[in-house]
Amino acid sequence: MTTDGVARPASQDARRAVAAVWRIESAKIVATLTRETSDFALAEDLAQEALAEALEQWPDAGVPRNPAAWLTAVAKRRAIDGWRRQERYDDRIAAIAHDLEREQDEASDALPWDPDAIDDDVLRLIFIACHPVLSREAQVALTLRVVGGLGSEEIARAFLVPVATVQQRIVRAKKTLGAAHAPFELPPREEFGSRLSAVLGVLYLIFNEAHTASGGEDWMRPDLGREAVRLTRVLAGLVPREPEVHGLLALMELTAARFPARVDRHGDPVLLADQDRTRWDRGAIARGRAALARVDALGRGRGGYALQASIAECHAVAASVEQTDWDRIVMLYEALGRLTPSPVIELNRAAAVAMATGPASALRIIDSLIAAGELRGYHLLPATRGELLLRLGRDDEARAEFAAAARLAGNDRERALLEAKAR
Repeated sequence: MTTDGVARPASQDARRAVAAVWRIESAKIVATLTRETSDFALAEDLAQEALAEALEQWPDAGVPRNPAAWLTAVAKRRAIDGWRRQERYDDRIAAIAHDLEREQDEASDALPWDPDAIDDDVLRLIFIACHPVLSREAQVALTLRVVGGLGSEEIARAFLVPVATVQQRIVRAKKTLGAAHAPFELPPREEFGSRLSAVLGVLYLIFNEAHTASGGEDWMRPDLGREAVRLTRVLAGLVPREPEVHGLLALMELTAARFPARVDRHGDPVLLADQDRTRWDRGAIARGRAALARVDALGRGRGGYALQASIAECHAVAASVEQTDWDRIVMLYEALGRLTPSPVIELNRAAAVAMATGPASALRIIDSLIAAGELRGYHLLPATRGELLLRLGRDDEARAEFAAAARLAGNDRERALLEAKAR
């Protein structure tokens, strides 16, 4: 430790510190800069430039006592320099410069930013990242980049797309937001519900990709799942009176609790009936049930995410597959189907019916989905039908269904599992 109170870690330690600060604080930094500059794209670029400067300076100069404030100050200074070059040094810029001097004075004695502290700027940033003028792919990429603090390489690896594709999505998203003159503010009251629904949909999509990867060699992506849970936890803290946010958080926690038991030591899938339940994360289960309790405490009933969380809770509290309350799960799927009708929900209900009353009645549900042309090309439809036929002793038909499901599966591990069942 030097006389100025700055630690002098090794270069590698400093780089780890930069990455950690960015992952925790990037949303607040970008949100603050967006409020100051009224330009989201500029704010994100300034934050990235500050990050590059930290990577250059911290290995030699050491990690500042308040690293997040350091990054914000550097980004603001770059904004001022840019405006000066453009001869736009007006009262607004002067005010930012004044604030910068004050913040630097305060930061010298301040403790590091509290990573659990939240403010409305972060909420505004989440809504911008999920703005309806953007495609769903762009919303996901931008959310993970500016709210989650993930790099383009991490996002590309998570969704199995080229890095250039992720970078193009982010660049196009920022240009689209600029062209739309998207304001850095919360949506009007009459639009809040639909906009929040889009935000939750993005987080749900990210978590689903973590739960069962759509392609590639890994069946799951736990790191991506943890990021989705973290972002949803932040959102729940920002809008504590919104029950569906707590419902989604409950669903993620209760589902992620099973992650440690969902693959074997080779990375191959372990289905629910074969999982070692002692490996389930009891802390995550407790957090999920607490989030469900918060939904109920708000007194507005359980919505779609909370009903899915209720199903996950039934699995979480059961000592075994046989002791699971399958009748309750069937009832919950029926309620979910009435609230948000979907052929996927009906397929899941069929699987629950098979456990509650037997495979014959479940097969009728599956066959009605096929007759209606529902879920054509969805590998879990023939996979589920194959399981039911197997239980009914119709082995040749089951083998054909498993083979068909394997051909449709995009994930290598899941395809191998289905091929093994067919054999």
